[in-house]
Amino acid sequence: MAYGPSGSGQTGTRRARAMTAATFMLGWIAVLWVLEAVDGPDGPIVREYGIRPRELDEVPDIFPAAFLHFGWDHVMANTLPLLVFGFLAAVRGMARFLGVVLVIITVSGLGVWLTAPDGSNTAGASGVVFGLFGYLLVRGFVERDALDITVGITVLLLYGSILWGVLPTNSGISWQGHFFGLLGGVLAAFWLRRTPPRRQQVPPGGIGPSPWS
Repeated sequence: MAYGPSGSGQTGTRRARAMTAATFMLGWIAVLWVLEAVDGPDGPIVREYGIRPRELDEVPDIFPAAFLHFGWDHVMANTLPLLVFGFLAAVRGMARFLGVVLVIITVSGLGVWLTAPDGSNTAGASGVVFGLFGYLLVRGFVERDALDITVGITVLLLYGSILWGVLPTNSGISWQGHFFGLLGGVLAAFWLRRTPPRRQQVPPGGIGPSPWS
């Protein structure tokens, strides 16, 4: 006879995941602020590594561009939603979270590279923000998880107004990055969804495995 995991052990695991997620996201935010302090508004780094559309040598810049900003107002606007959405996504597991972020940055960056206006230079974490927003919205429904559905609905109620950002209403804001980031988050929810545990077959007339074995 073997004993199942205790409730205190599960609580400790949840607490550890929350601490890991919070530490990671605070570190990410710190990196964004340090980069902005080093580069300054419209500095040489963001000019060099921002995304210039339809230039082949610019494709690799879709990754560093997600960490660079055009001034303090820009980075401050992304800080709180990135921290909140990132924590809610990362607390379910860091490995999958990193995969989700990679999908979002790739889809958002390539979307900007393909569709942004000629002569533009695009950078910022807002594509990731919109991607994580989309991921949190649909994750629970994709995985049929009641807790994640509740999280998604709460996020929609509190931050749903950001969806206006996917519309081309401001020439100085990359709606393309927002739209394709949102799309990347939804795709990541499907591509990286958790595989449900396989149900054990019980032979006809047999007895299933004991939960205590």
